[in-house]
Amino acid sequence: MTGTHEAAAQNLREAYRNGAIAPLRGILEPTDGDGAYAIQEINTRHWEGEGRRIIGRKIGLTAKAVQQQLGVDQPDYGVLFDDMLIEDGASLKASSVLQPKAEAEIALRLASDILDPEIDAEGVGLAVDSAVAAIEIVDSRIADWKITFADTVADNGSSAFFVLGSTSLPLKGLDLYSCGMVLEVNGQIASVGAGAACLGHPLNAAAWLARAMIARGQPLRAGDILMTGALGPMVAIHPGDTVRVIIGGIGACGFTFVEDRK
Repeated sequence: MTGTHEAAAQNLREAYRNGAIAPLRGILEPTDGDGAYAIQEINTRHWEGEGRRIIGRKIGLTAKAVQQQLGVDQPDYGVLFDDMLIEDGASLKASSVLQPKAEAEIALRLASDILDPEIDAEGVGLAVDSAVAAIEIVDSRIADWKITFADTVADNGSSAFFVLGSTSLPLKGLDLYSCGMVLEVNGQIASVGAGAACLGHPLNAAAWLARAMIARGQPLRAGDILMTGALGPMVAIHPGDTVRVIIGGIGACGFTFVEDRK
């Protein structure tokens, strides 16, 4: 880690309060994953020092089209903190985000640690306690979402908040591959998709994450929540919107985006 990385990390933290910043072009090459994860790690340690607690990880860039757009051939990950969780049916304040978008996902909760560096989707399935319908509210501290792979990784995977449904189900008998997804905004269909849109299967995405975290010396642990990636296109949201996601055979969840700025 360098002083340049430290400065970039601070700029990203300050953007939460002061507004979006320019892309990190002068600091990181667009595909510099090592540098970007170094910046993400600086901020993770900073926020842990302020009392935030890690409760899981999020996976991004699971759609091949988005990977091609950003010039990479793999997903990315970010950290889920306890204060990012919104209760099903609760509200999100407009003052807490900059340029938010919502996407539907399947979240997994682990029943056991994952320590096998070559684990596959089947192995991850054996480690999963339950699955639940989820919404990720993504956001970017980079102005106008003009991001590269390095930008989004450094910015904690362009994360913000997430919603988990109130019903969790064991994996046995669930169809995470062909399950259909509908994301509604104010009762109108805004995005549709399926489990297969997430790197071919949500468990494929979870297996990629498990291997990546072991490689970085931070294996996934029992109780961790894994946001496995979008099942369809993300949708920009605006104050006053009510967002609801329904995933066939798995469940539903939602939140309201409220204006609290004067």
